[in-house]
Amino acid sequence: MKTVKRKEDFQPKPAMIAGLSLMLMTIAAFFSYGYAHSSLVIYEDAAKTYDLLRPSLSLFHMEIAGWGVIILTDLIVAWALYKVLKPIHPLYALLVGVLRLFYTIILAMAVFHLVIVSRIILDNSGTVEQVMDSLLLFEKFWSIGLIVFGFHLIMVGILALKAPFIPKWISILLIIAGVSYTLIHSMYNGLPQYETMTADMEIFLSLPMMIGELGLGIWLFFKGIQTLHNSRPSYLGAS
Repeated sequence: MKTVKRKEDFQPKPAMIAGLSLMLMTIAAFFSYGYAHSSLVIYEDAAKTYDLLRPSLSLFHMEIAGWGVIILTDLIVAWALYKVLKPIHPLYALLVGVLRLFYTIILAMAVFHLVIVSRIILDNSGTVEQVMDSLLLFEKFWSIGLIVFGFHLIMVGILALKAPFIPKWISILLIIAGVSYTLIHSMYNGLPQYETMTADMEIFLSLPMMIGELGLGIWLFFKGIQTLHNSRPSYLGAS
């Protein structure tokens, strides 16, 4: 693999865009899945979920809007990370972008099932079971997408290891997070008989899974700002 030799190959503007997008995405995910979805959906109780959703459609629509923000920022990140990683290896950087795009398409398919839930409840055109079926399809599609997302993070981490401008600890965290996503969601989808063990593994690995990409985003954003600031010409002392 070609290795970048110069720190000057760092692309500050795409890095800032990627970093800001990753941070916005994290905030949207915390709201949409961490707050709204977990407040409204109880997968073990279809009737209770329906009763929670009917009077809370405004919150559910805000959740869907949050997923829309996530999809948009995912598309931006796919482009921005390609630009940041292109000096390291153009072909592998393109693969990183394509994997992110593929994941985003699967995520959009998952979110479409949330839109179906909204229509069923608004039109009063389906049953409690149909609502839960659509919610389960959302989880299924997203889980499959997270397998692809894991491979994306692994590739980002491997490329980052070759870059002199990215700290090694971020690269290692990305690889750990990527392996965790791919392993856990492969087990959820391929080994359902081990669901309890997989859930325990997910709890144990949740911290590196969360901070891997978020750490990259924060670092890229502030590194981009610092690089742009340092690259400005100084006129101090000019006559």
